Amino acid sequence: MKAIAVSLLALFETKMQLEVPLFQRQYIWQREKHWEPLWEDIGRKFTDYLDGRKDAPVHFLGAMVLDLKQTPATHVGKRQVIDGQQRLTTLQIFLSAFRDFCYEHGCDDMAKECAGFTLNKGMMADAEVDKFKVWPTQLDRAQFSDVVSAGSREEMLKRHPLRKRPYAKKYDPRPRMVEAYFFFYEQFDEFFVGTMAEPPLAGGVPLAQRVDECFQALKGALQVVEIDLEQGDDAQVIFETLNARGEPLLPADLLRNFIFLRAARRGEPQEILYKRFWARFDDPFWRVEVKQGRLLRPRSDLFLQHFLASRLTADIPIKHLFVEYKFWIDRSQPFASVEEELACLARQGDDFRRIMAPSKDDLLYGLVTFLDSYDVRTSYPLLLTMLDLGMDETQWRSVSTILESYLLRRAVCGLTTKNYNRVFLGLTRTLRREGVTPENLSRLLREQTGDSTEWPSDERFIEAWRTQHAYQVLNNPKIVHILKRLSDTYMDGKSEVVSVENALSVEHVLPQQWQENWRLPDGSKGFSVAELRFAAVDDPVAEASRERNQSLQTLGNLTILTQALNSSISNSQWSVKKSELMKHSLLPINQLLHDVAVWDEAAIEKRSDELLARALKIWPRNA
Repeated sequence: MKAIAVSLLALFETKMQLEVPLFQRQYIWQREKHWEPLWEDIGRKFTDYLDGRKDAPVHFLGAMVLDLKQTPATHVGKRQVIDGQQRLTTLQIFLSAFRDFCYEHGCDDMAKECAGFTLNKGMMADAEVDKFKVWPTQLDRAQFSDVVSAGSREEMLKRHPLRKRPYAKKYDPRPRMVEAYFFFYEQFDEFFVGTMAEPPLAGGVPLAQRVDECFQALKGALQVVEIDLEQGDDAQVIFETLNARGEPLLPADLLRNFIFLRAARRGEPQEILYKRFWARFDDPFWRVEVKQGRLLRPRSDLFLQHFLASRLTADIPIKHLFVEYKFWIDRSQPFASVEEELACLARQGDDFRRIMAPSKDDLLYGLVTFLDSYDVRTSYPLLLTMLDLGMDETQWRSVSTILESYLLRRAVCGLTTKNYNRVFLGLTRTLRREGVTPENLSRLLREQTGDSTEWPSDERFIEAWRTQHAYQVLNNPKIVHILKRLSDTYMDGKSEVVSVENALSVEHVLPQQWQENWRLPDGSKGFSVAELRFAAVDDPVAEASRERNQSLQTLGNLTILTQALNSSISNSQWSVKKSELMKHSLLPINQLLHDVAVWDEAAIEKRSDELLARALKIWPRNA
């Protein structure tokens, strides 16, 4: 057999039909397991090209095993797909969605160019079949024909509308290839057109130009391995061998081999280098698996991913880590020797360990525990860069305040986290060039604009603080962090230190089930959620009940306890609940409730403003 790396589009360039044998399984690829990872790979190359990073290494999308089909001579050549039919079929669906997106957005020339890779042209013996570049198994042919031939998203919606059976909560599933088509179309729409919250990458460049750049990425940056069987090759044996389940090497394993092989070739002492620099990575700490996206990854892989991202200031998916690292070393030659390279990895490995597991007396402890609570690990390349370039204690305290203010304000305002990867890589790139200082960091964050990246102003933060339903934008750990930091501001030099070892719980001071024991300000009993559904819009009791339901979900009505109250106490009237609150928490934030005689909407508003005044000092925008 012959194996050769070819461009993704080269598979579909000639007048040829790749036929899936009838005995192969139907199309089974799914969104989370297959389409999303494929789009991540392709979308990353689109981003590389739009960012001008065309010299990045090509990405391989897998292998295809093809066999020449023994058929009478016709106008269209035929080859059988021995392995790779799921991927080939998906790529045709992808190209069909790309073609239709281009047509809909007026990029007709590109759409016509793309069409040449989805359908054969010219003379054919059986045009209804031979026109397809890929011909799936019999049960899949109708849906595949619709996807490739419909010609527009609108036509696809007509042929495959969403349907729901009576009383059903969810829509009936559409054929899997049809769902794949709509999935890829949505990705193109989001990537090239953008959303209300996030503008498209390189949005200032005309769409036709951006689409063309990305088409060039399909041609030049994405490849597959085409394996052609020759006479005498056993297709079944090759299929079984390619699909055997071996234990894959981790990126850290591959990189270690790559680094120490180079050391041997250069005559550098492998044994000494290993003991001095690499042995630390064999500590069990580095084998602990951490959730990264959909998968669990050992800390060693995460470190190498964030380390390389901090150096290249580009997004580096873990599955591309070895190729990208090798390409960086070969192309840029950033180190004079392997010893220098390993010394850098060891130093930054120690830095990463501080980030992942800081001691309580570590200067980084407050910042990294905040980042963990707010699930912002995309900031790690920036932190590695700052640790590498060095800052003094005062600068680190300022940087911690700036980053926490930026991220916490955005969280309270309910703004998206989707763009954080690009934000932090951009900061890393600029700070490497201009210098790592709190002043530069603050300026760069203040220059961010738009909902996807802005540092919210005091006005926007204040409005969200007073009115936002806290649990619609924040989860329990985030609310606990806010209230704990606020509680700490009530401590002074004379206060007794309150050490909290156990997890804190969030409590609604005015309970969510308030109707039985908490009268409205006018003394009337409020409406339950069920009663509100049938109440008149202008009913004063209904209006007051809705206002209370809104008020009790704001930060002014939330507190933290070292021990959760049981539900009977939690829903009790204020005179009963207040004494229990005092018993269950010594935190300063709760001791202030001792002298409050009545807890109602006015009390919530007053406490909200008191906490807000402190919040504006803890998390200033002009830090």
